[in-house]
Amino acid sequence: MNLDAALERLFRRNLHVIKLDLEPMRVLMEVLGHPEQQCLMLHVAGTNGKGSVCAMLASVLRAHGYRTGLYTSPHLIRFNERIQINGEPIDDESLTLLIEEVEAAAEKLPGLGIRDVTFFEFTTALAFLYFARKKCPLVVLETGMGGRLDATNVVIPALSVITSIGLEHTAYLGDTLAKIAGEKAGIIKPGRPVVVGPVPEEAFTVIAGKARDAGAPLLPAAELVHVAVRSVSLEGQKLEVASEQETYGTVMLPLPGRHQAANAAIAVAALECLQRDVGIAVSTEAIKQGLAATVWPARGQVLSNDPPVILDGAHNPEAAEALGEWIKKVARKQPVGMVAGFLADKDPAAFVRALGIHPVQTWLAPIRSDRAMPVEETQRRLHFLPHVQAMPDTATALRAAREWACREHGIVLITGSLYLAGEVLALEGASGSP
Repeated sequence: MNLDAALERLFRRNLHVIKLDLEPMRVLMEVLGHPEQQCLMLHVAGTNGKGSVCAMLASVLRAHGYRTGLYTSPHLIRFNERIQINGEPIDDESLTLLIEEVEAAAEKLPGLGIRDVTFFEFTTALAFLYFARKKCPLVVLETGMGGRLDATNVVIPALSVITSIGLEHTAYLGDTLAKIAGEKAGIIKPGRPVVVGPVPEEAFTVIAGKARDAGAPLLPAAELVHVAVRSVSLEGQKLEVASEQETYGTVMLPLPGRHQAANAAIAVAALECLQRDVGIAVSTEAIKQGLAATVWPARGQVLSNDPPVILDGAHNPEAAEALGEWIKKVARKQPVGMVAGFLADKDPAAFVRALGIHPVQTWLAPIRSDRAMPVEETQRRLHFLPHVQAMPDTATALRAAREWACREHGIVLITGSLYLAGEVLALEGASGSP
């Protein structure tokens, strides 16, 4: 058994190939004995926030004592991160064996007149098989892209969650909020409740219509759960949380930003729905403890306090705006320096303008991906910022930023891409400091 060889074969399926068609997944599930039907699923979609909400849900369910699976993407450092049980990534031996098993099943598809599966379809099938074999009673499942034709959408979940709607992947999901909402709302299933976060009115109208057509109870999180931010720090934020059925009092959330406060409201609404409408008990104390214990790397993650170095994988304007609001609060009068890297399909100028912070120093790190925007192109697009430097590698960019922060008593923000975040975390693990 050789995990490296197995992963190499998996990545040759092309990590970035997107084929929106559920038939291969449905047939693959049948060949594998329908592992997707053997666990109770909480299915989460959305433009922003879906990963954070998944992390919160899984943390709370673990705090209550449930053996809980979590499927998310992308990974930051190791592939294993995508598939977890009780916070522990899938072990190498299980991963190797399951890759071989799913490969054998996938080889049967062409003979049935079905195209071969993509990287994400294969990975999703692998996760379902792992959770079924480990007899996970509950699984929190994050969609990859969209919802209606996403590989995860072969499940019939206990409940669905739609966190937010914004313009993304327009070549695949449509060029209006209404079209994108229609794709995300594809995870709504007949009779199964759907919790919805704060979305634009035109998106909500589409989601409400899909829920009505499916006979699915529609639960707007903002109407059911009230969250007020009481204090903000580098460690996160203290929230006052109350709902129609419970007063939680002060809750500590390690994930910073008003967007994470809104995500906490979505998670609490979903957990209360799980109790009320599905019959899965979740205690008030577990909700408080689980939110406080939420770990979601590269989302407002503090890598260093002296000097302050913050890592956030925000990569679109909506996420940048929320991140910028928090940075302004914690930085106060400290100057901000930024280490950034972007993929070629992103707009660095729109990102920085949404961030609302004009860093006094910017170091551009080249991302190791064939989808990366060259640092020279990023530098050209950020011409309106002072002191933008193209760096030869991420380690050099981090070292320069840290030296500047020590000298100028500044705060360093690393952002722009989850790919960059993964490289930073790998460097931190190798060196012990960013």
